[in-house]
Amino acid sequence: MTPRRTPPLPLLRSDAAHAEADKEGGTHATRPSSTAAAIRQFKAALSKIKRRTKFITWRESGAYSNELSRILLHLKEGVTAPRTGVELVASFFRADDKIFAMCDDSSGNVGQVFTFDACDLFVHYAAECDDKEWSAALVLELYQVDSYGVRDCLFDAASKYLPESAIRWLIDRLWVATDGETNIYDKRHWLFRIESLARQIHDVPLLERALRASGEGEIHIRGCLDIARACIDAGDAPSALSWLDQVPDTSYDSGKRDELLLEVHKKLENRRGAAETAWRIFRRWRHEQTFKMLLENLGPNNRKQLVDEETRTILKSVKLSYTDTRFLIWLGRTDDAEAYLFSHLSEINGNHYADILPIADLIEEAGKYLLTSLLYRALLESILARAISKYYTHGVRYLRKLDTLAPKVEEWREFVDHEEYFASLEKTHARKSSFWERYRSPRGRRRDG
Repeated sequence: MTPRRTPPLPLLRSDAAHAEADKEGGTHATRPSSTAAAIRQFKAALSKIKRRTKFITWRESGAYSNELSRILLHLKEGVTAPRTGVELVASFFRADDKIFAMCDDSSGNVGQVFTFDACDLFVHYAAECDDKEWSAALVLELYQVDSYGVRDCLFDAASKYLPESAIRWLIDRLWVATDGETNIYDKRHWLFRIESLARQIHDVPLLERALRASGEGEIHIRGCLDIARACIDAGDAPSALSWLDQVPDTSYDSGKRDELLLEVHKKLENRRGAAETAWRIFRRWRHEQTFKMLLENLGPNNRKQLVDEETRTILKSVKLSYTDTRFLIWLGRTDDAEAYLFSHLSEINGNHYADILPIADLIEEAGKYLLTSLLYRALLESILARAISKYYTHGVRYLRKLDTLAPKVEEWREFVDHEEYFASLEKTHARKSSFWERYRSPRGRRRDG
């Protein structure tokens, strides 16, 4: 990435000037020897990282990120002078190009060191730093080049360490930088940070102006939601409502719109609007949390009627929903959950193990052993159908679970019993020798059971 054009920045002080200012300002006096040692240790560690020639693989990125975190932790423990700390953390951000170039960070571990650890430490020092204009100028300087997208976090946390006056100074400089760009994508590099700062100081007109500039005159759905959120934070619920009315119920962000709408209706003491919105949220996702929210807006006296009505609605549905199944179980309607799953048995796909396993555990706790067995059969058959040996450990565990469930099933109804099912399984998957070896191995039994 080529460096971006920015307006001239105020000159930043040298490390020596910072240390002298700390003494004169009376901020966080420290023992010079320990502070000097901590600074040398930090600079040496960072220099070593920057000189590294061995590429860090994805598997090694976790250890690499821990190493980076420790460097920052030692800095925090050894340096308490605010301006010195700010400058040293800034040097860490300046090293992002070297740090990322030498690693595979597809896991995001290294990026989180910047956006969480380093950002938090910067905020820690900058909040105590008396020279707010210097801190603001330093952040602006750092953002001139943000090749890896980890420096913008310093803007997003600006209200934690800068007063509104310094934030507005930053906004003015960002507008100048925006005007200096000719390409809309380069303009957005600055505009997105103006939007962030506008949210933090609850300046709704400024946020609208920035969003219109970013959208080349238009404000899209996400922008309407952003402005509505800003209006709520600024205590202007009526304006928030007018912006939310511009977001259609059929949009991708209708869920987010309803969350904000519910908050607005409560602030406006509009009980009818709150109830209607709560219903939409609940219908979109039947869950313990949304059900409690619905009752809060309708009144607890409606609970039994709601439970009965929603149970009937779920049982009539033509498509299987694991979410609705868990909801019925949470309500204590395990018999209804059992009937619901039996009616949608053909739709149960063992590939959805993350949904099925918790349900199977709950169904087993309720004593529904036949249905539990059928769920585990679906899980097992999914493993065997894929024929990937590294997943056989799970398949063996499922089969052994079926072995323990079989004696508890009092009636198999129209389904084959466990012995017949097992025999069919052996015949159909006879060539999967590694699976059967693992299943029959006493050693494997201890490992997989």
